Amino acid sequence: MIKVRRPIPLDLTDMARLLNAIIHEGGTTALARPVTGDDLVDWMAFEPTRNAWHVAVDGSERVVGFQWIEPEKTLPPEAANIATFVEIGQTGLGIGSALFDATKKAAKELGYIWINANIRADNEGGLIYYQSRGFQDYGAIEGYEMANGQIVDKRLKRFDL
Repeated sequence: MIKVRRPIPLDLTDMARLLNAIIHEGGTTALARPVTGDDLVDWMAFEPTRNAWHVAVDGSERVVGFQWIEPEKTLPPEAANIATFVEIGQTGLGIGSALFDATKKAAKELGYIWINANIRADNEGGLIYYQSRGFQDYGAIEGYEMANGQIVDKRLKRFDL
C-alpha cells in the first residue's frame, strides 16, 4: 500500500538514494551530479511559502517516489514548475498518480493556476506520465545544455488547475 504525505527529516536519505539511482542511470533527468540530504533540505527551503513537497512511502515507510512544485523565474507567478521521481522499477504502480493527486491539491491551495512540466525529449516515461495526467504540450526548448555539457531537447507541458 502506498501512502503520500509531506516529507520528514528521516526521509531525506531515502529521497537522495532514489534520486541518485535515477541520476546514475541517466537519460531521464537534467540533474547531472549526485545529491545529498542537505541538497534536498536546501531545495525545500527555496520559496518555502510557494512550494509543496510530497513523498510516496511503502508499508515500511521507505520512500518510493517524491514530487514537488515550486515557482520558477521563467514562469509567471501563477505557474509552478513540477518535478517527479519514482524509484527505478516501481513505475506503473500508481505512485506517480498518488503523488500528483496530492500535488494538484497543494497547488490550488498555494494559489497556482497552472503547473509546468519541463521534460527531456528523450525521457519517454516522463512524457507519457505527464501526458497521462492531462498535461498538454505548449512549447519546446531546443539544444538545452545540461550541467555536464550534454545537449538535450526539452518538451514543455502545461496542466491547468
